[in-house]
Amino acid sequence: MTNTRTTNKDKPILLVVDGPLRGQQWVIHRDELTLGRADNCDIVIPERSVSREHARIWRDDETYWVEDLGSKNGTHVNAVKLEGPRELSEGDEIQVALSVKLKFIGSDATVPLSIDEPVVSTSGLILDVHTRQVTIDGKILDPQLSLYQYRLLELLCEQSGGVCARDDVVHFVWPDAADVGISEQAIDALVRRLRDRLAELDPEHQYIATVRGHGFRFVQRGESVE
Repeated sequence: MTNTRTTNKDKPILLVVDGPLRGQQWVIHRDELTLGRADNCDIVIPERSVSREHARIWRDDETYWVEDLGSKNGTHVNAVKLEGPRELSEGDEIQVALSVKLKFIGSDATVPLSIDEPVVSTSGLILDVHTRQVTIDGKILDPQLSLYQYRLLELLCEQSGGVCARDDVVHFVWPDAADVGISEQAIDALVRRLRDRLAELDPEHQYIATVRGHGFRFVQRGESVE
């Protein structure tokens, strides 16, 4: 069972669960705060893929909202890209430029002492977000995936079978290189290498499908890759 501690019951909390500020948290004391790369933001995220003023969170009466501020790489809530203001609910995950992930924890909730819980798929594949270790059916992948391979697998698993567009792959896997461009060949080569590495533990199943004209998706066992 995960250890918890009681939060400030009057204010919600933002907890960084992935990215350069991982483990940090902020109690939302103000009615409005901004997130971005600029020093004047309330939450400064030192990541090149993050816009100077990327997103804002504000309170309307007792409800908290989030919206993107016209950023280049977008803001997502629970893997859905924001197209306008969105009401925040307990446990919502806010992804800033698909490279920094924060969890919205309501005022009556508790904050986990550890955020290093693994991401588990229903196919017996486990990702440890702290060690970047990959396990399939109890077998550990050794040597470990490269950083880029791991980022790609993490992104695909988080989409729960949904299609990841090539642009999203670039922004998540190569956040510092998004401005200079990543070739189609580089993306395809990374996908092939990741497929080969996963086949070392499970040669009977192909976990990554290419969706022509769209991108890639994670394939559960027993599901067709077509």
